[in-house]
Formats: sequence, structure tokens, C-alpha cells
Amino acid sequence: MGFLSDRNRLYWVLQLGGWGTFLAGSFILANIFNLEYPEAIIINRTIVMTLTGLFASHMLREVLKNSGLMQKKLERSIPWLLLALALSSFVYGLLVLACFETFDLYLSQETIEKLNMGQLLLAVSLEMSTIMLVWLTIYCFYHYYDDSRKRQLEQLQLEGVIKQMELKTLKAHLNPHFIFNSLNSIRALVELDPGRARRAITELSNLLRGSLQTEQAQLVPLQKEIDIIRDYLALESIRFEDRMQVEWQIAEDTLSLSVPPMMLQTLVENAIKHGIGTLSEGGRITIRSTRESAIHQHVLEIINTGTLNGSEHTPGFGISSTQSRLVLLYGSAAHFDIVQLPERLVKATVRIPL
Repeated sequence: MGFLSDRNRLYWVLQLGGWGTFLAGSFILANIFNLEYPEAIIINRTIVMTLTGLFASHMLREVLKNSGLMQKKLERSIPWLLLALALSSFVYGLLVLACFETFDLYLSQETIEKLNMGQLLLAVSLEMSTIMLVWLTIYCFYHYYDDSRKRQLEQLQLEGVIKQMELKTLKAHLNPHFIFNSLNSIRALVELDPGRARRAITELSNLLRGSLQTEQAQLVPLQKEIDIIRDYLALESIRFEDRMQVEWQIAEDTLSLSVPPMMLQTLVENAIKHGIGTLSEGGRITIRSTRESAIHQHVLEIINTGTLNGSEHTPGFGISSTQSRLVLLYGSAAHFDIVQLPERLVKATVRIPL
């Protein structure tokens, strides 16, 4: 990793370089205009203003980092950035005047006599706000540019993963064994219950069509994902009959929220294959979707009868692909886990930022 790839190191290079340039430029201007003031006062004033600016701008950076302002959209951040600029300029002016008072660095006694301390503070703060505005503009430009570049790289990475998964789409989204079992079940129904067989063929067709339509999309409405899962469960119910009970707990205000396509279907398929399908008596599967507005998250849960295999349990393609897709789409803002609950229940939870 190159020297400039370290953001913190780059910050200090630019910070020290920028204020060093300000220091040198101030000395050059003082010599050019041949200011008729004691040289020691000019030098000390310039050093005080430079060091104070270095401190005030660094404190401004810490506020921006800790407040999370740089993670918000620019239009929403502007009022807060202007407030931070005003406060940093005020602190700058306060510290500069304190140093001027302490070390007697005023250019003339006349200035002190004409203006009170409040007026002096306002004048210095306004004067230095221009410098702080330049600093803030450069800092925000670099930060947003760097974040934009990272998002572009993540987008390219996601597109690369999608391309690699194209040949695995049917295997990943619709297990070939499931299609084989569904066709066998439909064939058995043709003579026994032709009406139900026709409905099953329609459901399988809808499921395949939905999978093909959404495989290239990054996000789809939850309602569309639920429609696919309903068709999938309707086909599985032919095989399991009374051995599988399904409970839906879907909050109405989550139906329009976006989710990665076929993600829930994959988790439901895992729940049936590794849970209910392994039990002779069958079991229950609960599909839950809620909006937790307090923490700005969309919570999706799949709860099924079954047990994890303890230390022998290794995540299959469904779980690993779910984790990878969440990281690529949402970064650390999304979360996935699967845990064993009491009463022989397994719960898979996906948390997506609203």
C-alpha cells in the first residue's frame, strides 16, 4: 500500500503542508507590502494564527468524523457543515484573541481603543472564516470524491460477482432437486387431481419466470419476493402435505421495501431442506418481516423447526451467498446471523438498513 493510500497519513501531510503554506505566504506578503510594524510582532502573530488554525481545523475534522455528517447526503449536511464552520471560526477567533491579549500582539493601541472585545472577536472570526471555509471545502471535496470512488469500485465488484454467479443461478436460486421433485409430484397429481396439477404447473411456471426476471436486479420490492416464495411453498406443500405448516407475519408497511432478489427464497429453501425435510414428523416455518423505525432497520426472519449441527455446521452456498450479497450491497450497515433457539427451532435473521 502506497504512502498516500493511508488516509490518516495523507490528512496530516495535507494539513501540515496547507498551514505551512499559509505561514510562508503570510511572511512573503508581509515583506512585499513592507508593513510598518515591529518584525517580531508580525512573526509572532503569524505563528499564532497558523498554530491556532491548525488546532481549530483539526478539531473541526474530529467533529465531522464523530458526528457522521460525512456519511449523509451532501444536501442534508450543508446546514450542519455551515454551523460547524461558524463554530470553528468562533473558536479560532477566541483563541487568537486570547494569544494576542496574553502576548500583546496587537498591531496598534488605536484598534483596542476603538473596538471592544466582542467587536474584535467578531472581526477576527469573520476574517478567519474565509480560511476555514477554504479548508472545509477541500476536506469535503476529498472525502466525497474518495467515497464516490469506493462506491464505484464496490459496484464493479458486485457486477463481477453477479457475472460469476450467472451460470449458477438456477442451482443457487432454485435447487435442481426441488424442480425434479416438483415435476414428479405434478406427474403423480395428473390422474389423481388434474385441477391441482394444473395449478401446480402454473406455480412452477411463475416461480421460474420470477427467478429469471429478478436474477439481474440488485434489489426488488419485498412483495415480489413474497410472491415467489408463496409459489415455491405451494409446490413444496405437494410433497410435504400436512408435514409442513407455514405462518406469515408480514407487516404491511414493509411490502414496498427493497430486498436482494431470491435471498429470502434461498433461506426458506435452506430451512426446508436442512430443517423440516430432515424430520419425519415435519414442522413449521415462520416468515416474518418488520420495520424497526427506532434503529432504521428492516428485519427479516425465517424460523423453522430443526437443529443446527453444532461445530459440524458449515454454511452452505445459500448462507454464504446471502452474507456476501449483504456486504456488497450494504457494507457493515446490514447484518445476518443464524442461531439455534429453544424448543428445537432455528432462526435466520437479516437486518437491512431502511
